[in-house]
Amino acid sequence: MFDALTGFVVVGLAILVGYILGRIDLLGPHAIPVLSKITFYVLSPFLLFVVLAQADVHTLFSALLPVSAIAAISVIVIYVLIARFAWKRSVGETVIGALSAGQVNSNNIGIPLSLYLLGSAAFPAPVILMQLLVFTPITMSVLDAATSGQRAILPILRRTVSNPIVIGSVLGTLVSITGLDLPPIVMAPAELIANACVPVLLISYGMSLYGRRVLGAGGRRRDVIMASALKLLVMPLVAWAVGAFAFHLSPGDVLIVVVLAALPTAQNVFNYSQRFGVGELISRDTIFLTTIGCIPVLLIAVAVLG
Repeated sequence: MFDALTGFVVVGLAILVGYILGRIDLLGPHAIPVLSKITFYVLSPFLLFVVLAQADVHTLFSALLPVSAIAAISVIVIYVLIARFAWKRSVGETVIGALSAGQVNSNNIGIPLSLYLLGSAAFPAPVILMQLLVFTPITMSVLDAATSGQRAILPILRRTVSNPIVIGSVLGTLVSITGLDLPPIVMAPAELIANACVPVLLISYGMSLYGRRVLGAGGRRRDVIMASALKLLVMPLVAWAVGAFAFHLSPGDVLIVVVLAALPTAQNVFNYSQRFGVGELISRDTIFLTTIGCIPVLLIAVAVLG
């Protein structure tokens, strides 16, 4: 079980470094927006291309995909119904909160934890595919329309299609599906840039924590609490029920979908909220709470189902 904590230690150290940098103000007042932009426009697209290009196409489209999709969509719908129609939240805040509840950290936490807990780093690939090729284009379109005031379909579609994250994801998936063997002269530079994404993203997140209290009075406490509860409790339970009783997955595959569903909120959600300037407190606090809270949830899932 101690090996299972390795992924959290790696992530925690990077966040701690960012917090220290923010505390001593080493990089100046413009550091967070600059790091956010380079992550969104440069590093993330390269990382997503590399991860998806190297994924096994059979794993990408296995039975894990529909189960994970149903679990994610279920909690997203629950959050939207409550936040938008009961609490009258704005469209932008609702989208960020819904993503905080249903989009998992399948890459920089999911991959190492999958390796240590489940024995293979390939299991998060279907979730990565779903989030990047389905959730991301829809999210970018809605957030773009909500924050820019643009309602015309063609301009929104044009910006979504030209979004660097979407481009990197689509290209990586095409490489995996076609089985194209890219030479080292192409993959080596891409991997070099991709490897910088996770540290920079986590450091930027750590810097944002300085001077701000989690669940502070100026935040959206009930939004964060609802998103965290949906993420840590409801989503794994839905994955278990759907996988075991609807798809009749093997016990091993049920454990996989439950572990994937119990992963903490994706760091990319915070990146999106920074990029569009909406829901930053919701994404930041939910990421913090779910990253800590998922440890006992994952250990219990492995003990009960494993």
